[in-house]
Amino acid sequence: MSRVLAPVLAGVVGLVVLVGVGAGLAIPAAERAIVAAVEWLNDEPVEHADTSGIPTEPDEDFGVVQVYDVLADGTLEPAASGVAAEVWQLFVRMVGADVAGESIIQYRAGDAPASDTLAYVYQDSDPRYWTLAVNLAVADDPQLLVATLVHEYAHIVSFDEDEFDAASGSCATILLVEGCAARASYLHEFYAQFWAGYPDAVDLENLDADAAWQFYERYDDHFVSDYAATNLGEDFAESFMTYVIEDAFDGPTVAAQKLRFFERYPELVALREHNRDELGVELGLR
Repeated sequence: MSRVLAPVLAGVVGLVVLVGVGAGLAIPAAERAIVAAVEWLNDEPVEHADTSGIPTEPDEDFGVVQVYDVLADGTLEPAASGVAAEVWQLFVRMVGADVAGESIIQYRAGDAPASDTLAYVYQDSDPRYWTLAVNLAVADDPQLLVATLVHEYAHIVSFDEDEFDAASGSCATILLVEGCAARASYLHEFYAQFWAGYPDAVDLENLDADAAWQFYERYDDHFVSDYAATNLGEDFAESFMTYVIEDAFDGPTVAAQKLRFFERYPELVALREHNRDELGVELGLR
């Protein structure tokens, strides 16, 4: 039996990665997918051949995606094949079947070579679960694909429901769409060390690419990429991705300090080492 996917209209939040690309995002990915679906239903539907029996849905970023339920043991229903299966198995190798089954409720696979979006995740209305969507067009570049999946998993880790205080009332840390960040949460600690001191930072949840680029130009040695300057969550995810990939992170720059930030968390150090060991070939490390 598959788990039931709660309606995505009930307050999900989308997070997109375009690694190293300062591209604009007008509204979150999940919302854009919903808008695309509504527009598609109200217009002449495009015929898409489907001989596999795998459910498909329209997707603003990838055109049409195959949709799979993720079971508690990390397997897919219906079973995937070809590149879609290979990419999912790569993600399972990265996080483990148990973690994949505990955190991901739906896997969406598209193939859109012209899209700048490599992947995105969004949280289900039940905040324990996430949807992972991947552009299979990036699968022919294993290093970029693994880097993208690491980035997306960093979003899942940092926006986990346990990272936010459930109690209502005033927020003494940082207030995001997901709620008030717990004082000891990854995002609040990252904010306190690297974002709190800016007199002219973009909004913590900024999606304006022009504002992000201007912010990056003022503080280019503070970020591992221009896309990292988009907002707090993207900075955390891009920095963690770089932390996993880079062999060393010495140096006086703020960007290097951000990579060393993750060393204070044994679980993130262990995740880095697991990924470098398990996916070293794909990452070009050996």
